[in-house]
Parts: sequence; structure tokens; C-alpha cells
Amino acid sequence: MAAPRSFVWTRRIVLTLLTVFALLPVYVMLSASVKPLEDTLGEWTWIPDSFTLRPYVDIWETVPLARYFMNSLIVAGAATVCSVVIAVFAAYAVSRYRFRGKRVFTVTILSTQMFPGILFLLPLFLIFVNIGNQTGIALYGSRGGLILTYLTFSLPFSIWMLIGYFSSIPRDLDEAAMVDGCGPLGALFRVVVPAAVPGIVAVAVYAFMTAWGEVLFASVMTNETTRTLSVGLKAYATENNVYWNQVMAASLVVSVPVVAGFLLLQRYLVAGLTAGAVK
Repeated sequence: MAAPRSFVWTRRIVLTLLTVFALLPVYVMLSASVKPLEDTLGEWTWIPDSFTLRPYVDIWETVPLARYFMNSLIVAGAATVCSVVIAVFAAYAVSRYRFRGKRVFTVTILSTQMFPGILFLLPLFLIFVNIGNQTGIALYGSRGGLILTYLTFSLPFSIWMLIGYFSSIPRDLDEAAMVDGCGPLGALFRVVVPAAVPGIVAVAVYAFMTAWGEVLFASVMTNETTRTLSVGLKAYATENNVYWNQVMAASLVVSVPVVAGFLLLQRYLVAGLTAGAVK
């Protein structure tokens, strides 16, 4: 049965408005990134009067953007890998085995999502400083400390989501793998993990995007050497000037890895989030 024409046109209008709403900021960024600095400081024009690609070259010289980019890539990548690996083992144990304190563990994991991240900022800062003073392990101002910080709020969600996903996979598959000679770890890596790829990808994307764009903890827990992109972009604003064209150019450049990764993994991401929503 065909949809009424009024519904079709309403849907087209709504989708068009949503598309314009989503793409308009991107166009503003792109337009400002190809303007000379003096044009961005004057009256705004939708179509650039002068076109230049110089801001895309200057962004690497005005601030150490390459170092910030590498720091973000290392921190976000390591936080993602650690989050996924730990969450896979924890979720598999909770979904497959009975043990004392299982319910308390799952409730505790879920309850951590109730608190805003800013509540953990001062405690983590004090813990890292005290560990550094007593053991000599420099967590404050290091990449390792920032990775541990991001694990505190990405890992609970990852575990909770994978528990629901693993619980939906029939245990008969594990038993069949063990009959064929696999142990618990063999059943996990040969049967459960391949069947849970969409959920694992969804968790990985969530952990990466959370670490990639986080600002609050990165601004406190890093120094000039370990500063990430989300904080480093502020360096384009000096006491005398704000390089708006370079800010927009840098914002577009640093968003490329996230956008490219999302486009490549969106099939798994949508499948994982949809499955997790109904389990």
C-alpha cells in the first residue's frame, strides 16, 4: 500500500530541513577555512570574496598540531583497545558464569553512569599526584594517566553493553565448541567474539569518540607535551588575535579520522546499537 502524497511530501520537507540544519555548520566552517584572516574578522559573507588554501598549511606551523594529533591518536586508540579487551572478558564472565557478587557487580557498573564526569576530576587528580609523589610513577601529565582516566567512564558502559550482547548469543555455541575440544577461552575467541562483532565495534566506536573529543579531563590531566587536539585547538586564540580561518581548517582536518572511521564501520555500529537496544 502506497503512502499518501501528503505524508511523502511532509517527510521530504522534514528530511530536507534536518539535512540543512546538519550541514549548515559544516559549510560555515568550510567557508571560513578558505578565507584570508582579514575576511573572517570582518563582516560575514556566505560566499568567500577571496579563496585561499593557505590556512590548511599554516595550521601545522602556528601550533604543534601534528604533536597534538599524535597524542590524541595514541590516547584514544589505547583507551579503545583497553576498553574493548577488558569489556570482552568481563562481559563474557558475567554472561556465562555464576559467581558470588555478580548482581552487585552489574548494578555497580550501571550505577557509575548516573554520575557526571566532573565529580571524578578532583579525586583522579589527587590520586595521580599522590601516586607520583610516593612511587615516582608519573601519571599526572602523561598519556598513560589520561588513558586510565578515559577508561573510568568508557569501560563501565562497554561492559554493560557487551553483557547484554553476549547474553543473546546461545550458550549452545559455547558447548558445541567445547565438545570439539575448545576450552573457555577458545570458545570465547572462536565462537562468541565472531558472533558479537557488531556489538564489539559499537563499543569500540563509542570508546574512541569519547576519548577523541573529551575536553575537561584533557585540559587538567595534560601538559604542553601530552596535550591533545581537543585542548590544543585553543592555541589558535592568542592574546592579540584569533586565527578563525585556521581554527576552522584545523577542526575540519582533525574530524577526518572520526568521520572516515564512522563511515567504514557504520554498518556494524547500527547493527550493534540496534541489537543492544532490544536485548
